[in-house]
Amino acid sequence: MSHLMHTYRRLPVAFTHGKGCTLTDSEGKVYLDALSGIAVNTLGHAHPALVAALAEQAGKLLHVSNVYHIPQQEALADLLTARSGLSEAFFCNSGCEANEAAIKLARLHGHNKGIARPALIVLEDAFHGRTLATLSATGNQKVQAGFAPLLEGFVRVPRNDLAALAAALRENSGIVAVMLEAIQGEGGIALLADDYLRGIRQLCTEHDCLLICDEVQCGMGRTGKWFGFQHAGILPDVLTLAKGLGSGVPIGACLAGGKAAGLFGPGNHGSTFGGNPLACTAALKTIEIIEAEGLLQNAAQTGNLLREELACALRGIAGVREIRGRGLMLGIELDRPCAALVNEALAAGLLLNVTHDTVIRLLPPLIFGPEEVRMLVDKLAPLVRRFLNA
Repeated sequence: MSHLMHTYRRLPVAFTHGKGCTLTDSEGKVYLDALSGIAVNTLGHAHPALVAALAEQAGKLLHVSNVYHIPQQEALADLLTARSGLSEAFFCNSGCEANEAAIKLARLHGHNKGIARPALIVLEDAFHGRTLATLSATGNQKVQAGFAPLLEGFVRVPRNDLAALAAALRENSGIVAVMLEAIQGEGGIALLADDYLRGIRQLCTEHDCLLICDEVQCGMGRTGKWFGFQHAGILPDVLTLAKGLGSGVPIGACLAGGKAAGLFGPGNHGSTFGGNPLACTAALKTIEIIEAEGLLQNAAQTGNLLREELACALRGIAGVREIRGRGLMLGIELDRPCAALVNEALAAGLLLNVTHDTVIRLLPPLIFGPEEVRMLVDKLAPLVRRFLNA
């Protein structure tokens, strides 16, 4: 009997090691990893340059308190601000912590304007985390169930409906920020239209609101650009990151610029473990490898190839509604709940998952290439065909 809390429906497999885009279980079976720890293992498994950098850093220093200077943090902040266009960074341990920091920035911005009860606009089907604040911002009633009362201060509107968002801004004088994901991962790989994002940026500027882009899942090159918002040619005031930032080593970041820059002062926010030398080394090496190996371009090109191959293999199959996404963040929407496909794929040596009940979610490592695309399509297409024809 396990003494772990029963918070996960775990699949009947345990992995012992991985290499590149594959994982090997305790029985010696090899799997193609098209999930990368849910968009975490940016560089795949056991990338030699990352392993060497972590081993070297672990032999020197794992952790010191944030009451001291940490050179790796300074270097990482420089890299992230240069690539995002923002101006300062706070480091934490996870995506929900990064989003908590963003929500605090928004509220502080509101209080500085004299707004006693500041509120944020969030979108239907959003997912921002499982802490009480980020759960309150999330649009999934299933994960909210049982945890009432949720926090006040969140106004929800439909995605890709600029008129509804503009109306919410007009009708709620206490709005201080709009918080969104450029691609809603847990929401079914749902893309926000580029024109919609540009419209929100304009409205936020007009209403003196912060634009917060939650890029915990779609950031760090997954869409073929460093950040999902860059496809729309906009610049947010706040950017949150985690998942792929450390290629498996836990690290989160909240970046600020524009009106959000300089809001936090000493004592406003903090983290015990956030941005320790080991985690920052992982993120620094991840960025270095992404650039050295051309993984942004690879994510765009391989993602296009994967969409094309899936479209060809699934063409004409009744029940396949849409294949969508950007880069190596793809969803195949079916016309029925398809969670059973997770176990069927596992049996076939393929790792994926299902989100929003009906969407097969594919988040392979950014090192995925044409050979892995062929393997993935060859394994997945027959499973989908059989499932829909059952």
